Amino acid sequence: MQSDSTDLDLNPGPFRFDPAEAAALGLARARALERIEHAARRAGRSATEIMLVAVSKTVPPARLRAAVAAGLDTLGENRVQEALAKMDEVAGATWHLVGPLQANKARRVVERFGLVQTVDGTTLAERLSRLSAEIRPGRPLPVLIQVNVDDDPTKTGFSPSDLTAALPAVLDLPDLDVRGLMTVGRLVPESEAARPTFVALRRLSETLRRRHPGLGPDLSMGMSDDYEVAVEEGATVVRVGRAIFGERPAAGGPGAAEAE
Repeated sequence: MQSDSTDLDLNPGPFRFDPAEAAALGLARARALERIEHAARRAGRSATEIMLVAVSKTVPPARLRAAVAAGLDTLGENRVQEALAKMDEVAGATWHLVGPLQANKARRVVERFGLVQTVDGTTLAERLSRLSAEIRPGRPLPVLIQVNVDDDPTKTGFSPSDLTAALPAVLDLPDLDVRGLMTVGRLVPESEAARPTFVALRRLSETLRRRHPGLGPDLSMGMSDDYEVAVEEGATVVRVGRAIFGERPAAGGPGAAEAE
């Protein structure tokens, strides 16, 4: 029997989804995974090492339920308030914060997100560790450290030199699980032009991990236009939005277009 999408919209529930939408998103997922697999093979890697995060900013809950049903169950959100409004309407997802985090929203992030990819300073790291100890004792909060590899004044994150100095203190925080590094690549006309950013993050990770084994190996880098290049250069996490969900209207504000 053909699904009644109007009924689904009127009675959403956290598990209900449009099968046709799920099928379309399943095809988009398959295309992304195929491109990841081909890029991994070119680099002599296994695609099983690489996590696909579907960046879901501005995507409504009904469509995200279909995405989860299609296997896109790790969702990345730029804005805390937008994500919180969706979470109770979308069952079965793990949520990553992939946009800037203001200190006054840190408590809700620790409560609801599975991973914070955008720890961009020691003050924020310390706050997250304190809140993690209070809210989820015995379960350190998984995080990635954001690095502004290109010294881009429009982006946040540690500079490589600042991170080198600050990393021991961040790794000493008892209630953070520092799984690796993250960067937002440059806006470039062709994907190949993004390669130097990804090479720089990988080399920085290798250098820091030799000195500080407590730093995890994850590298979150690569978005819709350049994630294949990122995989070739060692990405373990790629953040893909537009290539899965299609074009979306720009929401504006700092970091609006940075995460996918």
